Amino acid sequence: MKKIGTYTARGVVSEADTTAGTPKRINLFDGSFKTAYRVIDFKIWGTTYTADHSGDCVGKLSKVDTGNTGSAAFLRADDENQIAWAGSVSDIDTISRLSNIIDEDNLIVEDLFVYIRANTGTATNINYIIKMEKYEITDWMGALSMARDRQQGE
Repeated sequence: MKKIGTYTARGVVSEADTTAGTPKRINLFDGSFKTAYRVIDFKIWGTTYTADHSGDCVGKLSKVDTGNTGSAAFLRADDENQIAWAGSVSDIDTISRLSNIIDEDNLIVEDLFVYIRANTGTATNINYIIKMEKYEITDWMGALSMARDRQQGE
């Protein structure tokens, strides 16, 4: 693999959308099996915060659209398509209380899906920022990665 660049995706995702089974889709597939991305950083934080922690949130990145997995299957290290997880506490010290876990062996040929859950029972918007490296890979490596993702997504 040869590194050919970096890419940052950022925006806002709605908890109401991800709870309904519609995650934020980040289009990465450029039509070529010769390029792929690797997530190197993933952070989330509430668009607003209060002292009562109603903006606390957790999020994940998945290589496939899994729909609404419910809270019991939301953060699963045994799901090969989940490649990164992040959390944020929404008090006055928010920035120093961000945390994340990233599977360093991740490789994304197609698209990436952002899911979040917040501490509040109401629809909440959550910020995200994802830093990725772009790589040139062989055709067979890209095709194999895509086939594996599809098989594990079933």
